[in-house]
Amino acid sequence: MSAHKKKPVPLAVGRSTAQESSSHGSIQISDDSQSVTLSLVSGASAKVLLYGATVVSWKIQERELLWLSEASALDGSKAVRGGIPLVFPVFGPPPAGTAVEKLAQHGFARTSKWNLLGRVEEETEGDKGVRVDFGLSSDSLDDETKAKWPYEFGLIYSVTLRESTLETKMVVQNPGSAAFEFNVLFHTYLRIPDVSTIGVQGLNSLTYRDKTLGGTEHQESSDVIKIASQTDRVYKSAPDAITVLEDDKPLYTVTKTGLNDVVLWNPYSDGAEKIGDWEPKEGYKNMVCVEAGSVADWQTLEQESTWEGGVTHKAHL
Repeated sequence: MSAHKKKPVPLAVGRSTAQESSSHGSIQISDDSQSVTLSLVSGASAKVLLYGATVVSWKIQERELLWLSEASALDGSKAVRGGIPLVFPVFGPPPAGTAVEKLAQHGFARTSKWNLLGRVEEETEGDKGVRVDFGLSSDSLDDETKAKWPYEFGLIYSVTLRESTLETKMVVQNPGSAAFEFNVLFHTYLRIPDVSTIGVQGLNSLTYRDKTLGGTEHQESSDVIKIASQTDRVYKSAPDAITVLEDDKPLYTVTKTGLNDVVLWNPYSDGAEKIGDWEPKEGYKNMVCVEAGSVADWQTLEQESTWEGGVTHKAHL
């Protein structure tokens, strides 16, 4: 069956509360107009803040599938610690001598207020879902950020909730007269029962940059990667599907499209102690970041061109 899509339906963000419902599910804007909740008739749900367009909750059968720090700021005062923060246009500390060198770590997408563009009903091979689109452009940035990164751009970020998956997609547009370079990353914090019982499969034989060892490069030799210490690796040219196993059974599958790399991160005990908004400190036992993106090298977007990439997170419950 071919994919069936309806045209975007604008959401009534001018009211203090807005709700759009259909046979697929519903989209509800919070009373303070600062978040959107997607719900399906099956009971699956997702919550997205307009600040950073950050997904802060994804539930199936009332089970929370994303890890969120109990000390994370959710009021727009700083980047959210947990959920799915968006990294653009730079990953990590900006390198000196580059066009992004004046920006904060991980760029401005995760700390900007996004616009709510509308909702869409989708059905693919009988799998019904609801989607919300968010937008951010150079016109949305404050003067200070524009001065640090003076390129014309447009971002469209889509979050689609289905019965067993959460899909996130980014479209980057360059309407300007000059090309620009960028990194992009979906910084997904997956909730897990216990870090000692999980493994990550699909990265064997790949070259990775180990940020805990000064950024040196190594070759992965494990079919199933176990996390027993602080882990911060960028796997280059990764396959499209990565699986998180619990006791050798699939727990999550992370499938990427149009993205080159995968970052595997867990701060472990020593790293969590140094992160001020990480609570509880033992929370590292219940999360693993499997982050799809294009960050090992810069992506170049020519004038009047468009780039897109996305991630599908599937839970095996």
